[in-house]
Amino acid sequence: MDLFLLKKVISVVIMPINMVLILLICSLFYFRSRPSTSVKYLVSAFLLLFVSSMPIVSDTLMVTIEDHYEAFTRSSKPVDYIVVLGNTHSSNDALPVTSQLATGSLQRLVETLRIYNIHPEARIITSGFTGHDPVSNAEKMKQSLVLLGIPEQKIITENFPKDTEEEAQLISPRVQGANVVLITNANHMPRSMKYFQLAGVFPIAAPTGYWVKSQHSESSWINYVPTSRNLEQTTVIWYESLGRVVQWFKVLFN
Repeated sequence: MDLFLLKKVISVVIMPINMVLILLICSLFYFRSRPSTSVKYLVSAFLLLFVSSMPIVSDTLMVTIEDHYEAFTRSSKPVDYIVVLGNTHSSNDALPVTSQLATGSLQRLVETLRIYNIHPEARIITSGFTGHDPVSNAEKMKQSLVLLGIPEQKIITENFPKDTEEEAQLISPRVQGANVVLITNANHMPRSMKYFQLAGVFPIAAPTGYWVKSQHSESSWINYVPTSRNLEQTTVIWYESLGRVVQWFKVLFN
């Protein structure tokens, strides 16, 4: 198993919902032999699921990640490159290419169009490998941008990076010394900016796809009602937090 796949497997196993399932399996395993232990596992699973699904918890934690960088408005000087980090898609010729993009890719696509309209002098670099799809995410994003009116000759594709670190390593040599705008989701931006800075590039952040657009009053009862969306949001927080821990260790030991 290669390192990339190993990282993905470990991150999936320790996500909140999978930890809940593991705790429930342990509860069943000890149900007959050690009832008190079984109850502890069951209660732990319930509490983890409940807390992870509460808006007051997931929104508060997400804001601490998403508020690192302000939304992009306009660069004080011409932009040389707009770099769009990869996300996911599912190729299906029966659908328009824009409908093949996952939500994260669509959010980044819209932000790319917005910034290109402000800075039409820029060239666009799309990124992302194929994964389990026959077409790379970089190419699928390029097809979408061309469909929406961006000249094909203004778009460069990086089809091979598997993760954010590889994206920074492969793209940075091309954009050294240039004025670069970096587009990715707001929760992913702190880690992305760090990888590019480590590679010697200091882009302007253009976060998009905010999970938390406005926080409600903490006294509102709705903030304490668990939802599946907030469980998904907590999973994203956990994933990004793990990624930043891995990044910190890499910096520490390199």
